[in-house]
Amino acid sequence: MSSFQLKRLGQIMEPEPGNPLEVEGVLNPAAVRGPDGELYLFPRLVAKGNYSRIGIARVLFNEAGDPTGVERLGIALEPEAAYELRPDESGGCEDPRITFLEPMQRYIMTYTAFSPMGPRIALAESVDLFHWKRLGLATFEAYRDIDFVHVANKDASLFPVAIPNHAGKMQVAILHRPLFPGTLPEETACGTEPRLLDMDHESIWISYCPMPPAGHDADHLGLFNSHHRLATPVAPWERLKIGGGTPPILTRHGWLIVYHGVCEIAASEQEMRHLSYSAGIMVLSTKQPHLIHYRSAEPVLTPELPQERRGAVDNVVFPTGIDRRDDLGLPDRFDVYYGMADNRIGVARLDLPEVLPQGEPADPPEAMQGSV
Repeated sequence: MSSFQLKRLGQIMEPEPGNPLEVEGVLNPAAVRGPDGELYLFPRLVAKGNYSRIGIARVLFNEAGDPTGVERLGIALEPEAAYELRPDESGGCEDPRITFLEPMQRYIMTYTAFSPMGPRIALAESVDLFHWKRLGLATFEAYRDIDFVHVANKDASLFPVAIPNHAGKMQVAILHRPLFPGTLPEETACGTEPRLLDMDHESIWISYCPMPPAGHDADHLGLFNSHHRLATPVAPWERLKIGGGTPPILTRHGWLIVYHGVCEIAASEQEMRHLSYSAGIMVLSTKQPHLIHYRSAEPVLTPELPQERRGAVDNVVFPTGIDRRDDLGLPDRFDVYYGMADNRIGVARLDLPEVLPQGEPADPPEAMQGSV
């Protein structure tokens, strides 16, 4: 096997008929094994007016071990905090990722709080996945002239173990993608001509905060004050935007991430160009995860099925959850759960290659700015 192989296993969840909490879609779930060994999904449930809650569901499997459906178990989080509610009575808890943070022996959820200031990264903790305690918004110190504080931020996920920052200190590490003004795909779309790329403001970042002292809970997660630019748009399929996807999971090749990229497509000469969200692979260094060992030259998953091409937002596959199939004795198999056109949830099987293939560079050839 010479490259990453990904095979669709099917649709696993769609809006429940007659359920007002899901009338506008179920999408972008976290996926995590509970203390009981069961696999749980935490989908974003969208009610009328794009009002989002985070649900909880148990994944059901067939005799072969493939996921086939879910059993709904209720609501994990719904908008209650001031940073999740807006003056116009909209708001939301959106697009969760969940990591079992081993030093803390806690499940930590990173999710998007649709706040009065716009989308921001929020945190919550649990010991059993069924009872969640809010930890507030993630806080970031500025870096040089880059202001992480007063901009939208999404697609965040934590590493499950302490990670050495650039100075070698073992800290909590988070991946995130600040949405600086002018970096939304709708703003960077400019036809087929190359455009000037702002590498600092259009990148996925890895940031660090001190590990809470022994014996303290996640309430003591502090300020993320050490930052490193991780990855910038490189390939044509991600030329308009890249962002996080599944939380980092350790493999024999390094930290595996399934991330998303955005480009433009045109179905025909008569139609306007549309955005398309696809999925790619990054493998980061085990000991120094700010270094990229592999990056997809081509996407591993693109919108092809009708459920991926038509929905609340057309032409979207958006990976957010990943499950290593140790339960089947297959540590090189990963099931990737992803949003389908912002309306349904699909799952695909990712097989780890025996040898890490040749990938793309992390950055464009230019040192500070590039054309993509």
